[in-house]
Amino acid sequence: MNLDNIVRNELGNMVDEVNFDGALSVHHGKVRESFILNEKTRAIVVTDRVSSFDFVLGQIPFKGRVLNQIAAWWFKKLDTINIPHHLIAVPAPNISLVRNVTPLPVEIIVRGYLTGSTKTSSWYAYQNLDRIICGLEMPAGMKKDEKFPEYLVTPTTKSAEGHDEPISREEIVKRGLVSVDVWAKAEEYALKMFEFGQKEAAKHGMILVDTKYEMGLTDDGELLVIDEVHTPDSSRYWIAETYEDRMSKGLVPESLDKEFVRGMVVKNGFDVNSDENPEKYFTEEIQIEAAKKYLELYKKMTDEELDLKKNNDIINTLEILTKN
Repeated sequence: MNLDNIVRNELGNMVDEVNFDGALSVHHGKVRESFILNEKTRAIVVTDRVSSFDFVLGQIPFKGRVLNQIAAWWFKKLDTINIPHHLIAVPAPNISLVRNVTPLPVEIIVRGYLTGSTKTSSWYAYQNLDRIICGLEMPAGMKKDEKFPEYLVTPTTKSAEGHDEPISREEIVKRGLVSVDVWAKAEEYALKMFEFGQKEAAKHGMILVDTKYEMGLTDDGELLVIDEVHTPDSSRYWIAETYEDRMSKGLVPESLDKEFVRGMVVKNGFDVNSDENPEKYFTEEIQIEAAKKYLELYKKMTDEELDLKKNNDIINTLEILTKN
């Protein structure tokens, strides 16, 4: 059976909301379900849901497996550069067992290129906000998708409505969201991970364009990287081989990430400047093509095919984890 048919057959078997009563507490996020098992550990179930423009659009076949397992692949890489993280084990394709932490109320976005399509993107700020993003001024005279002279660290926080809000490092400290020392270490970790990620991606013929990191503190104050690292949801990847040629022709770089979904939704008629829910523009065609891109990225990055047949009994796995 070819990949198109495999993906199409999975449309009726995607992982959406997971309900499990055996946990001490539950948090339903846009993509992840988080179950606290005890005071030290939690289980994170990565669903097949996809969010964009601050809305959940639907599901993409195999997406949760790709995100969970490529994040685990990267977390193991972080061990080699002495960056502490929360991952303990991956007991099922869509499940990660992790250490409990208190998340920082700020996400850290590191940008290597001037690009993007949303209101929080560097390209939007470049065009509409006098080249200012998170208190930083971007260089004049740049073109869309061009490389920045140096990495930009551009934090975001969440408003009461759940929308991302750009924020400067000065405002983070001034508002008491994160202490000076913790924020300095968070930035240090983020820049070190991004530089490492770019080098690793280059080995596999890709450009790590930008990415989002989340971090949290343990009860004893240790800062850990959490959530996901360098996945196609949290990061933008371009194909290195065609980047220069497409730039010279004024074409959009070839991507292997969630930007494909954003682009197709816009192509189908969604106005990025509106507050409309873009769900109706998210078609079955996008689901299938996006799934193939996620699987292609996994293979390109890890040099392995994702095991699409591996048992994925989520509830049974959660029950076993709870008893242990």
